[in-house]
Amino acid sequence: MPAPTRNQPPKLLQEIRTVLRLHHYSIHTERAYVEWAVRFIRFHRMRSRADLFPAGSKIEAFLTDLAVNGNVAAATQNQAMNALVFLYKRVLNHPLEDRINAIRADKKVNVPVVMTREEVAAVIALLDGTSQLVQTALRERAPHHGSRSAPDQRH
Repeated sequence: MPAPTRNQPPKLLQEIRTVLRLHHYSIHTERAYVEWAVRFIRFHRMRSRADLFPAGSKIEAFLTDLAVNGNVAAATQNQAMNALVFLYKRVLNHPLEDRINAIRADKKVNVPVVMTREEVAAVIALLDGTSQLVQTALRERAPHHGSRSAPDQRH
C-alpha cells in the first residue's frame, strides 16, 4: 500500500490499523475493529471524515440497529461498541463526552434442562433392545442426587 503524500492524509482504515499495531493489539482484534469501522461507515453512508460527527448519536443509531434489526448477541454489540470507542478516542482523538444510550442486545439466558424421573422412564420405555438395556443399566448405576446414603466403606 503506498504511503500517503504530504497533501493527502492517511486513509481512515489504514490509520486504524496503524494505531492498533502501535498499541500491540492482536491481528484478530485489528481485523474485527476494521470490519466494524467499515460496517459503521456503510451504515451511515459516510463519504468523508466530517461525516463521522456528531459521534454519540451516530454510534447510538448504529448499535441500536445492530440490536433491533441485526439481532446480534450482547457480546457482538459490545465488540462493535469497543471498536467504535477505539476509533473515536484513539484514532480520531475525539473524546466521547456523552453516554452512549443505545438499545442493548438481550443477553441469552441458559436454562438447564432437567428431566423428572417419570420423563426419564418414559424416554427409556421408547427405546428397545440394546439401547434400552444400556440406558437402564446406566440409570441404575448413577448416583441419586439428594440421597443421604453413606459413601461406600470398602477398603
